[in-house]
Amino acid sequence: MNPIDRAARTVRAGQETAEASAKVVARRLTIMGEALANPLRADHAELGRMGTEKVEALTASAGAVASGAMDLADQGRRIADREGAEASALMSRLSKADSLAGAAALQAAWGMGLWSRALSDSWTMGEAVLKMQAKALSPIHAAAVANAKRLKA
Repeated sequence: MNPIDRAARTVRAGQETAEASAKVVARRLTIMGEALANPLRADHAELGRMGTEKVEALTASAGAVASGAMDLADQGRRIADREGAEASALMSRLSKADSLAGAAALQAAWGMGLWSRALSDSWTMGEAVLKMQAKALSPIHAAAVANAKRLKA
């Protein structure tokens, strides 16, 4: 999936999550009010779900963020390793340059390559962040939408 479609899908899921959450909160406030008015007839199953489901969804979300952050850190490490090797290779070539013009040409070629790699790397890392956002939102979205459906909120 291309990054624009992934971002659009995540935005839609975020909107659905917000809308479903608002409905669920409103319905659950009613359930809590009814429980205060008549504790013996309260919906204890629903009252019990309110905390545990949040912990489950947020734990899954945090796991997705942690995994995504580790992937991003690994990408950053690979980029830094590559760029260190590129700079080292440039220095080796510069030490063998036979003229100032030759050295300038080497530096210009390295600079153009650096900009090209930086642009490519930024797109790759940006796409990884979009994937991480989608994975982090997914369990929260699933819980909120399922609750809204179950509660017919």
